[in-house]
Amino acid sequence: MKVRQLGAALATLSIALAGNAAWAQTNASETPAPVHNIVLVHGLYADGSSWEKVIPLLQAKGLHVTSVQNPTTSLDADVDAVKRALDQQDGPTLLVAHSYGGMVISQAGDDPKVSGLVYIAARAPDAGEDYAALTRKFPAAPASKGLQWSANGYGKLSENAFVQDFAGDLPIQEAQAYYAVQQPAGRAITTARTTIAAWHDKPTWYAVSTEDRTINPDLERFMAKRMNAHTVEINASHVSLISHPQQVADLILEAAGQQTQ
Repeated sequence: MKVRQLGAALATLSIALAGNAAWAQTNASETPAPVHNIVLVHGLYADGSSWEKVIPLLQAKGLHVTSVQNPTTSLDADVDAVKRALDQQDGPTLLVAHSYGGMVISQAGDDPKVSGLVYIAARAPDAGEDYAALTRKFPAAPASKGLQWSANGYGKLSENAFVQDFAGDLPIQEAQAYYAVQQPAGRAITTARTTIAAWHDKPTWYAVSTEDRTINPDLERFMAKRMNAHTVEINASHVSLISHPQQVADLILEAAGQQTQ
C-alpha cells in the first residue's frame, strides 16, 4: 500500500515539475504577473546611456528602472555588476539586455528575484556554447570588420563601422554622439562562455532587428526560436532601443505585465 502511495506521489510530483517547465518555456502569450522593477543591461561599444530614450517611457508607467553600467572588461565583471543591481531591487525584477548584454542576463538571470528576461537584438548562447562558433553558422555581420584592438587588449568599433553598421538608422550626428561614449571591450569577452542559460527556466521575450548589421537577423531569429521566446520584429538597425524606443518599451511593458496603451 505504501509503495503504491509513494508511486502516486512521485507521479504527481513529476506532472507538477513538467507543468512548471512547460510554463517557463511558453511564448508568453498569457499576460505575465505585473513586475515593478526593471534592470537594463547595455551591450558592447555602448554604455548605460544607450537606454536613455527607453527609460522615461518605462518610468511614465510607474516602473522602477535601473540602468547598469557594465565595465565590459570580462563577462564575470559584467555579471557581477548586474548582480549588484539585482541586490538593490525590492522584489520581482525583469532583466532586459541589448546585444552582448544578453549573455550577461542569461548568466545572472538565475537569481530568484528575476521574473523574466527580455532580449533586444541580443546574444543568447546556451550554457557552455561557443558564441563565436555559433555566429559562423550564419553570414558574417558587416560591423565585425570594423573592430579595432589596442595593444593592451581592448577593442572598439571604428567610427565608420559604428555609424554605418552599428547605428545605421540614426541621424549621423546622433550616431557620432553615441560613438563618442562607446566603452572599449576586453578581449576576454570574445572567448567567454556562460555557465548558465537562465532562459531555459524563465519566461523570455525577444526583439529581432530586421536591418541589423552587427548581429545577423537570422541568428537573432534562431536564438529567439530556440528559447521559445515571445518574439517581435522591429525594422531597425542593431540599436533599436535608440531608433525605435517606443517599440522596445512596449515589449518591455508587455513582459512586465503592464498596459502599453
